[in-house]
Amino acid sequence: MHWIDPTSLPQTRGKVTHFLLNPHGEIDGLVIGGRQVHFPPHLSKKLARHVALGDEVQVRGVKPRHADMIAAVLLTTASGAVILDEGPHQNGDKHERPHVEHKQMVASGEVVLSLFGPKGELRGALLDDGTSLRMPPHAATELAAYLSPGAHVHAWGRGVKNRHGRAIEVDEIAELVDEQQTSDRLHSV
Repeated sequence: MHWIDPTSLPQTRGKVTHFLLNPHGEIDGLVIGGRQVHFPPHLSKKLARHVALGDEVQVRGVKPRHADMIAAVLLTTASGAVILDEGPHQNGDKHERPHVEHKQMVASGEVVLSLFGPKGELRGALLDDGTSLRMPPHAATELAAYLSPGAHVHAWGRGVKNRHGRAIEVDEIAELVDEQQTSDRLHSV
């Protein structure tokens, strides 16, 4: 969002409690004050260099109409580092997605936060163990009940894990009925 003057946008402050990964292992967001802050993946390396879990940050961005999240334009760290979204081609460089090996993964737990794309489209959920479950918006819309805070789910898919977290591209998801079994309401994405 290089065309927006970040100083004209509302500011949110808080402590970083989670990093959010996209299916390529890039940081594309974080959680402060129980709210998702979305960043474009071309800022992933800069975020990793300047922000750590537990850091206090200030974020300026826009809030979509139907999602409790912020699409960030500017982040300032407590040490004064500034991360500004000037677009993916700011130096004529094209953002290349990193090559990562995806592995079959399974995750179970309670949804603590619904995850959204930059325009407020539902795209997944954050589990209580820090795992990001990701899926296309059309599938997420159909499975919204599974991606809402308080839901207990079991998910299967291909994913990545690195020092910042874990993300799974969901192939199948089911409601977790109890610790030992999943319901017979298994949904493929």
